[in-house]
Amino acid sequence: MPIVAQSTETTDWVSRFADEVIEESERRAPGAKTSGAAAPVVVVASGLSPSGPIHLGNLREVMTPHLVADEIRRRGYQVRHLISWDDYDRYRKVPAGVPGVDETWAEHIGKPLTSVPAPKGSPYANWAEHFKAAMVESLAELGVEFDGISQTEQYTSGVYREQILHAMKHRGDIDAILAQYRTKKAPAKKQQQKPLDEAELEAAEGSGAAAEDDGSSGSAGYFPYKPYCGNCEKDLTTVTSYDDDSTELTYSCTSCGFSETVRLNEFNRGKLVWKVDWPMRWAYEGVIFEPSGVDHSSPGSSFQVGGQIVGIFGGEQPIGPMYAFVGISGMAKMSSSKGGVPTPADALKIMEPQLLRWLYARRRPNQSFKVAFDQEIQRLYDEWDRLEAKVADGSALPADVAAHSRAVRTASGELPRTPRPLPYRTLASVADITAGHEDQALRILSDLDPANPLASLDEARPRYDKAEAWINTHVPADQRTIVRDEPDTELLKSLDEQGRESLRLLLDGLADNWSLDGLTHLVYGVPKVQAGFSADATPKELPAEIKTAQRSFFALLYQLLVSRDTGPRLPTLLLAVGQDRVRHLLGA
Repeated sequence: MPIVAQSTETTDWVSRFADEVIEESERRAPGAKTSGAAAPVVVVASGLSPSGPIHLGNLREVMTPHLVADEIRRRGYQVRHLISWDDYDRYRKVPAGVPGVDETWAEHIGKPLTSVPAPKGSPYANWAEHFKAAMVESLAELGVEFDGISQTEQYTSGVYREQILHAMKHRGDIDAILAQYRTKKAPAKKQQQKPLDEAELEAAEGSGAAAEDDGSSGSAGYFPYKPYCGNCEKDLTTVTSYDDDSTELTYSCTSCGFSETVRLNEFNRGKLVWKVDWPMRWAYEGVIFEPSGVDHSSPGSSFQVGGQIVGIFGGEQPIGPMYAFVGISGMAKMSSSKGGVPTPADALKIMEPQLLRWLYARRRPNQSFKVAFDQEIQRLYDEWDRLEAKVADGSALPADVAAHSRAVRTASGELPRTPRPLPYRTLASVADITAGHEDQALRILSDLDPANPLASLDEARPRYDKAEAWINTHVPADQRTIVRDEPDTELLKSLDEQGRESLRLLLDGLADNWSLDGLTHLVYGVPKVQAGFSADATPKELPAEIKTAQRSFFALLYQLLVSRDTGPRLPTLLLAVGQDRVRHLLGA
């Protein structure tokens, strides 16, 4: 495929980063174009720590480079999106609220995540694999192509041996860089957004282990490498001596008292400390683009320090935009060390992949946003559907067209979509009212547009299933809709003539208006007709009192149908209840 100089979608943040990444890639491989050599593979990277549920904040760590990588692929370049699974990080703490986990897991603190048992009942071999699996499945549903790398496999197979020996040989240079920041006053605590930086979090929380972000330093000097204990497997170890010529390293464990001497040129049970490990990987993999959370913008943070340390390994710092906080409607800031944080899998139960991709694509990385699990999801879907309509008729703004394109397709093709994308709020109302009865749901949804009825619920899937899942898992029981079995005779008897007339007008028009649009016109029109206006009169032609009369009429219908003052949109509710039952409950 020929390489295109510039995308046609140049109006959004993704295209601008793609331009920068391509330019940087070509700078690092000068002469590739003129010599006729193949263009270099562009490497972008993400890092995820499977230390607990991988949540929607972590997803920005993946979606930001994914969107940029996908744009570069669209232009004809080869791209490698690495996801580095930091599964050789230490197990820092027992996350709250994880099913199948109790206080006994605390005995594993300090071990590699891959050496910690999975939660009880899990089919996976260890803690890291358990939490990695759900993320891998979600990324597949989101259309994210990536090359996953297990840091446990990299370290324990000796892949990084030369890099480790190089770091130990240049430990004085590394220590000098880190020393520039050790004496500086710690910056005020900011919102942390990169949960993969387990080592920095550990150091900040004072876990009792040696300061993993800098490495161990004592009478024997500074060492940027930390062994896992050969007896208890924990990283509560201190290097007491090291010989550059023989690579003999001696360490002792403060947890169990074990000590041993090993040859580092053949020893694979340990890792570089985080602030050295990350820039080593940039150099080793040739990473050109990798985002990081806002915590990395401060002096002494891993990204800032890594920019200096990477040169020791002969590499360069990648383009690294800082990304902002991702929130949840009605919930506090996410933390993977606390229970109850929504994951991408949780979001994909209640929303289609296109909507979730759109939330990450439409905001620049430095802009925060929220993922809705409450009633706000209905408004988001309305906004999405309006955007789809504007894109279809050519009236959408260029930046919105670009975000929409990135949501619905990747360079590999379109994501699967709902054949008949009916309004989410309507589907949610129908799922609420029918309580799992699919034949009733199909009847109601077919009545929405009698001229083009649904032949099967499959036409409305998977959106219908997402809306049903939202109703069943995120709408409190006291807000669910329960249609009355019998008329409220006391309320019907208490109505004045105007109230009885409003019900007569509604009942008289049911048969001729039995569709979503028809019933919408009818229920809004009854108070207009009662006030002496045409049912077709526009708001500009009506006095303000009509709105009050409409609200009163709606409240009456809700009381007679579901014994509440509010509920699903009345046209949808009437369709759901059915003509015969509506007539019965309204006293016909």
